Amino acid sequence: MRFLICGMGSIGRRHLRNLLALGEQDIVLLRTGKSTLPDDELEPFPNETDLAEALGRWSPDAVLIANPTSIHLETALTAAEAGCDLLIEKPISHSLEGVEALLETVRRHDARALVGFQFRFHPGLRRIKAWLEADEIGRPISARAHWGEYLPDWHPWEDYRRSYAARRDLGGGVVLTLCHPLDYLVWLLGEPDWVQAEVGTYGLPDLDVEDTAEILLGYDRSGLASVHLDYIQRPPSHSLEIIGTSGLIRWRQAAPAVEIWRSDVKAWEPFHLPEGFERNDMFLEEMRHFLRVVRREEEPVCDLEQGLLSLKIALAAKSSSAAGRRILLSEVEAYA
Repeated sequence: MRFLICGMGSIGRRHLRNLLALGEQDIVLLRTGKSTLPDDELEPFPNETDLAEALGRWSPDAVLIANPTSIHLETALTAAEAGCDLLIEKPISHSLEGVEALLETVRRHDARALVGFQFRFHPGLRRIKAWLEADEIGRPISARAHWGEYLPDWHPWEDYRRSYAARRDLGGGVVLTLCHPLDYLVWLLGEPDWVQAEVGTYGLPDLDVEDTAEILLGYDRSGLASVHLDYIQRPPSHSLEIIGTSGLIRWRQAAPAVEIWRSDVKAWEPFHLPEGFERNDMFLEEMRHFLRVVRREEEPVCDLEQGLLSLKIALAAKSSSAAGRRILLSEVEAYA
């Protein structure tokens, strides 16, 4: 198979290394030349600067979209029109404009699209999903996800204010950039009915995007989930806690195990992650899955419709903060 990677920042390079680790060698790179990382590892591969020319010259089977959020959609639409399968980094865009056109184009060309929410491949979160499906803690009533991480530490080799995460014109801001919990909460608990949020810029005043968000997801007939996101916290922390009618589940990304407490047992039971597990293992498993998707051996774990749902929740959070009220998920199109 032949792959075209669009965007050679840190995530594009991670995908390149993982494709190579899985034995794929036929890889073409689409570059703007704006990356602040060294070029050494990219030299063996054909480089292109124009998407249409790259698609016409190389006819890739799949396109990996790892450029800034604000140009995901135009890149994906062009690649889908060429009949390519897609791996689109999250979120699929910074607005809803063009999303329906992409859905239609993917369907018309019988293409496959995977949205890059790699936490769906975390063994701890997968175990949590299995516990919930088996009613191990009864009915979930409340969940709390927390993710705080100091933005200037992400890419020490560059001025963080130039990164896509810090720029409104590139689709940045903490709600869109750290939207993983919005996806995995829906994956674990289902689609919420409404969203209410407050977002703002409190710790990094030189940004033109929000650096802090408190988001509440409402499930009218079952419970609540809340999400805290920030670009400020040192040391970083990423965690999830789910309270059920007969137990509790808790996960911390830095911990070697996820834990469950059942009311009938009245004790904590750990599920240990595989020995030597590291962050890239999620991305590597995601890439293995994408290769099987391209070969038509599996359906995407997170398809475009699911990626659209997490985008709607993120946009509802921003709209809720601006409007000062809760936003029904069904009315997001009117506010996005």
